[in-house]
This record gives sequence, C-alpha cells and structure tokens, in this order.
Amino acid sequence: MIYTCTISPSLDYTTYLDGFEVGSLNRASDVYYYPGGKGINVSRVLARLGTGSKALGFTGGFTGQYIEDFLKEEGIETDFIKTDGITRINVKIKTGVETELNGPGPELDAQQLMQLKKKVEAMQQGDWLVLAGSLTGSIAPDYFAELAALCQKQHVRFVVDTSGPALKDLIRSSPFLIKPNLEELGELFGQTIAGPDDALSYARELNRMGIGHVVVSMGGQGALLVADGLALLAEAPQGKAVNTVGAGDSLVSGFIASYALHEDAERAFRYGVASGSATAFSTDLCTKEAVEDLLGKVKITPIQEKDVAK
Repeated sequence: MIYTCTISPSLDYTTYLDGFEVGSLNRASDVYYYPGGKGINVSRVLARLGTGSKALGFTGGFTGQYIEDFLKEEGIETDFIKTDGITRINVKIKTGVETELNGPGPELDAQQLMQLKKKVEAMQQGDWLVLAGSLTGSIAPDYFAELAALCQKQHVRFVVDTSGPALKDLIRSSPFLIKPNLEELGELFGQTIAGPDDALSYARELNRMGIGHVVVSMGGQGALLVADGLALLAEAPQGKAVNTVGAGDSLVSGFIASYALHEDAERAFRYGVASGSATAFSTDLCTKEAVEDLLGKVKITPIQEKDVAK
C-alpha cells in the first residue's frame, strides 16, 4: 500500500478576476474549490494514473469534511486524524499574476501525533510512506525522524518532499526518494546551484549519504536523477506551461506509480517527468492519457559526474 501524509492540508479557494483593487469590492468571474497539500496532490495523481493509495494527515471542521468527501468522490481512501480546529483555507487570487493568502496550519497535541505514529507502526514491508508538504514548526523535528526510523525498521519505502530545516533533518534518515528543486538543493549545502553540472555533484553527495534516489527538478532545464550507478538528465517535453501548481507532486506520483510496478529507476524517472509535464501543460492535475502521450517525448541521457568541490 502507498500511504501519503499531509500534516497541514488545506481547502484551496481559487478565484479568477479581471483585476484586483485593494480596498475596493472585487467580483470574481470564476471560483474553484480543491483539496490542497502536497501529499493530497500525490494521492490524487496516483489515482489518475491507476494506482491506489491511502491519504493520511490531520483534518477538522467543515473544510476537513469537504476534503475527505472530495477525495472519496475520486476513489481515494482516507484515514485522517481529526483535529479540534478547522482545516485551513488558502485563498489564491488570479488576475494575470497570482496573490496567495495561506491560513495557519493545525495545532496538534501529543495524542494526535501518537495516532499518526501508530498508523506508521502498522505499515508493512513493501509499503510506501510519502511525507510531503510543509511540516509545521510546532512539531519537534525528532518526531519526523522517529517516523523515518519506523519506516527503515519495517522496510517501508520512505519518500520525503518538503523543504527548509525539515528536509535537512530528514536526509539523515536515508529516505528512498527526495525531490528538491535547485534552490532547495542549494539550501542543503549552503550553496547557490545554477544548473545541472553543480546539481549533479551535490545530488551524488546526497546519494553517498544514503538517499536511494535523488530527483532534482530544474524547471525549464529539465530534471536530474541520481541513484546508485545512475546519473540521468531528462529534457522535459516542449509545451506551454499553464499550471505549475502540482507539477512537482505529479513528478513524484509518476515516479512512484511506475517504480511500484517495475522497480526500474530510469523507467520511473521518465514516467515521473512525463507526469510533471502533463500537469504543467494543463489547467488541472495530469491524466493518465496525457502522461502516456508525453512519454516518448521525454529525452533522457546519461551525464558525466564530477566531485563536489570541498
């Protein structure tokens, strides 16, 4: 079973306006309501790719119920832990440029955190745990390290897609897969990383530290995969990017969906890049048909390595 975990999910209220004027009444032309959070996005894309998963995390109030109902409508299993507060609402105002107003994450107590820990303890060899999104600062970093240690003990494939200090802490836990972008990769080493050459060196360093698969997303420069015995550069298909939200989550989903079937890292990388591109080229998350249409357009080449400068 593939489990996704979103610590701080949201109800994303996206509104489109011809113009936005501060201090005045603004009327929207279109509005959309979607469940938000990187782990939830991973579950939604996995479902579209024909791969089942179970969404974990914390939800509360009418917004939390909306998220659960929405996911069940899409055929996604959920096992959320209830909170006393209302799951946050994130407002996205689109007027040519996008303005966001994100609500605060949930306040979680020791009992709620223990419930999640018990769910991880019940996972079995061959399962996956995808911990994705913001890891609220009110939770001690040691807690996530404990979850990672449980995964390692039980031979659960642990996937991390977060950023900042939380990512820096969790790379010590030897996850199966991480997916930083160039900026996030640079933050791990206190460096500015501009492109594939530098990214390759630092990604290999992470691999030497025990991370099984390092995928670096590089926007228009494509993506990089470093794993034992592999260093591959993917040139993304050409197309008009209309929706970058969820593209990285789609890359993770595509990689996992393929790897769970074939256990072939290069094949999974190709499928992941096609999935991320398919989302970027559409107004919503990708479909399986769109991903498979792009598979043959993803160019993957081996690349030469150099050591990280000391």
